[in-house]
Amino acid sequence: MKRKILNFAFSIVLLIAGMGFSYAQTDKPYTEGPLWQVQFVHIKPGMGDLYLKNLSDGWVKVMRAAEAAGLISDFKILTAQPSSENDWDLLLMYQLKNYAALDGLKDKMDAIRKKTLNTNDDTEHTQAISRNDLRVLQGGKLTQELDFK
Repeated sequence: MKRKILNFAFSIVLLIAGMGFSYAQTDKPYTEGPLWQVQFVHIKPGMGDLYLKNLSDGWVKVMRAAEAAGLISDFKILTAQPSSENDWDLLLMYQLKNYAALDGLKDKMDAIRKKTLNTNDDTEHTQAISRNDLRVLQGGKLTQELDFK
């Protein structure tokens, strides 16, 4: 009987010690921060000013309205020198608080875009085709900030 009690007590001690060891292994030097949706854009030669005007008249207004509505936390446009003739030179990005903010985001953003720009599906389709004369979309990614302690 004493042996069973000792074995049980020893098992408890090992379990508790293992929990501490396990905790130490998962103690990360960072916390997971907000999300950033990024879009890589290559502006066609000679179309830079026209495309930036297009962004100012459309995308920027929609992002400001989405921020005011609480759908996004922030947005940015970054420019860079391309490393090759087909590399991106503009980065469009907006920040989301967390993954839950993605729920229903497309429909909410569509409604804000239509209201802000006073457009309908046909107009938006025509404008999207026109933008293809100014730029080439090179993909996008959903990224997450890491906030280091």
